Amino acid sequence: MTDKFEIFPVGIIKKQGNSISITVFKRYEDALLGLDQFSHIIVYYWFHKNDSNNQRNVLQVHPRGNRTNPLTGIFATHSPQRPNLIGSSMCKILSIDGNIINIDKIDAFDDSPVIDIKPYIFMADLALRLRLPSWAEKL
Repeated sequence: MTDKFEIFPVGIIKKQGNSISITVFKRYEDALLGLDQFSHIIVYYWFHKNDSNNQRNVLQVHPRGNRTNPLTGIFATHSPQRPNLIGSSMCKILSIDGNIINIDKIDAFDDSPVIDIKPYIFMADLALRLRLPSWAEKL
């Protein structure tokens, strides 16, 4: 097993007013073929504004930044503070125009690098009989 992996961006998130889109780099535009047949995608992106040794070494947080929530390990949260700064969001596709995917929302900053996009496939991605801690049920 290797100690490091190379990850490179395939696009970038753009937020302008109420408009949110993913600009897929021209080099990867052919990878969008057929994506317009799906209603939702899962976008994987890099928490580029948290990329520091301090942020990468945080192992426990209060979920949602709320100190009334119990101190919880970051692997049990969606915290942007992580050893590897990979974020993910499920997004509704509004339209695809060339290399631009217009989406409804995403929990990422403007200019966040996109590292992968996958279609949301209900039968493959659905979890049955979910169990959640009480702080997560309030979302």
